[in-house]
Amino acid sequence: MQWWNDLISWLTSSAARPTVYAGIVLFVAVLVAGLLASWIASMAIRRVVAQRDREAKNAAIAALIDAATEASVWNSLTPQEQVLADRAVGQADILVRLLPLRGADVAANWASHQLHELKRASATFGYQLDPAVVEFRDRMLEWQRRPSRTRKQFQNDLVRWRSQRQEPEQVAVEAQDTWVAGQHHERYQSAASIEVRADTAPTPTLDDARA
Repeated sequence: MQWWNDLISWLTSSAARPTVYAGIVLFVAVLVAGLLASWIASMAIRRVVAQRDREAKNAAIAALIDAATEASVWNSLTPQEQVLADRAVGQADILVRLLPLRGADVAANWASHQLHELKRASATFGYQLDPAVVEFRDRMLEWQRRPSRTRKQFQNDLVRWRSQRQEPEQVAVEAQDTWVAGQHHERYQSAASIEVRADTAPTPTLDDARA
């Protein structure tokens, strides 16, 4: 107990004031430096995370825009190209839905609907729908710049499309899409069979020419 009393007496003495003051200043400096370093590290981590999210969003949007270009000429693609395009669209759709952004699901649903419409229009008109692709691209880029405002526009479009959909007409549209897809596959299967028969045809030989 005596050492504690001696310590208190020394701390309260005038001779210990410079040492106590230096200790307090050193403690405050270390505390401020630690807090500043923690803040800088936190900002750097947030910046890296934000950059990665931005790169992921840009990659997903670029993939969807590329998918819109392919969807506009969907009827001219081979079945194998259509499968690859669908896989790319599925991956881009998942990337968009996994983005840590409010309204990512709404944007993915809107893009899915528009891609389906581009495929149907390609089967109907048979040529690249440049205005529709440009509109799709501009809307997705607008969502990339202003996600909050564009999300409301996407939601309004989805509600409007849902209200305009009628069950009998929807069944007829789905039946038409199925028929178009069947015709498309039959066309390419017949073309492939013709190529196979041409490749497997016997090659004329010298003996055949003499005969």
